[in-house]
Amino acid sequence: MLSGDDAVWHLMRVAGGLDSLVVGEGQILSQVRQCHIHSIEEDGCGGKVLSRLLNNAVAAGKRVRSETAISKGSVSISSAAVELSEMLSLPDLNLPFSEARLAVVGAGKMTRLLITHLASRGLQRIAIVNRSLGRPAELAEQFPDVDIEIELMDDLWDVVGRSDIVFTATSSTDYVIDELLLEENGLAGGRPLMLVDISVPRNVGEDCKNIPNVAAYNVDDLKAVVAKNTAMRQREMIEAEILLREDAEQFAGWCESLSAIPTINRLQERADFYRQEELKKCTRKLAQNDALSDSEMEAVERLSRGIVNKLLHGPMSHLRKTESVEGKQAAVKELNSMFRLEESAADNGRARNGRGAANGRRR
Repeated sequence: MLSGDDAVWHLMRVAGGLDSLVVGEGQILSQVRQCHIHSIEEDGCGGKVLSRLLNNAVAAGKRVRSETAISKGSVSISSAAVELSEMLSLPDLNLPFSEARLAVVGAGKMTRLLITHLASRGLQRIAIVNRSLGRPAELAEQFPDVDIEIELMDDLWDVVGRSDIVFTATSSTDYVIDELLLEENGLAGGRPLMLVDISVPRNVGEDCKNIPNVAAYNVDDLKAVVAKNTAMRQREMIEAEILLREDAEQFAGWCESLSAIPTINRLQERADFYRQEELKKCTRKLAQNDALSDSEMEAVERLSRGIVNKLLHGPMSHLRKTESVEGKQAAVKELNSMFRLEESAADNGRARNGRGAANGRRR
């Protein structure tokens, strides 16, 4: 069980994605945000400190992702497939990725993830080839902003023939596309074609690379992209930790400012105690001579209060504005010593105890 500064630092690292299996992934930040939202609800139990901590953690997670590259680069096979095809579209196809006609063979989980990543890059249209219509229809419902053309496996070669980039993601144990099949269907050596196989076992035969104008990539190529991006994210962790340390220190400073509230209260109480004592001495003398009216006495009261408030403004502002934890602790210590606040607290305690004992004897 972590507590204190260790708990704060752990939450900052979690929100920043540093403790995630996939460094920098964003899902954990969304979960921390939900915790913060629940903590400030009417029936939430976050409290002032925990709610502030969760809010700071969300802000720190956003800052890390915007000021470092810790969330940049694909670190999953499906996202790496999109990144690779986007990066190589121009050299392999002599065509910008945004203009390429896309198709995917299969309609399982990997296809759903693939379309998710493609949609985030502005995908508008894609063809899905599958053995049945059920799953492609479900995907069409999940992605209403994407124009999904659904075809059965009987029309596979027609779809491949009019596509520029074909992703394969089926559970087949046999090749769905290989050199012989491309030749039999009149697709070998024609216009450029990119095949991106994200299946295990493979759906695209290695011999496709022997065909002119066909660029074929498989999971091994995608793993290389993932490894490169993961290494880049690992390097970004150092910079991310520096930023998270800053946010953790700011939260610690805010927590320390809460410890200054009792000191501020004691300072105000002590100053007001002396003000009232001196005002009583003054009003007794003035009352004896009927020197001042009630309205004039009220003006003297306001004057004394105003003088005290102006004198206390400087010390209390200094205490509130000190940012570092060490500075805040030093300021509290200085004020306690300068105005002997600990003594006043002890005196007040003895006075209360004395009044309690006297009341007990009277009973």
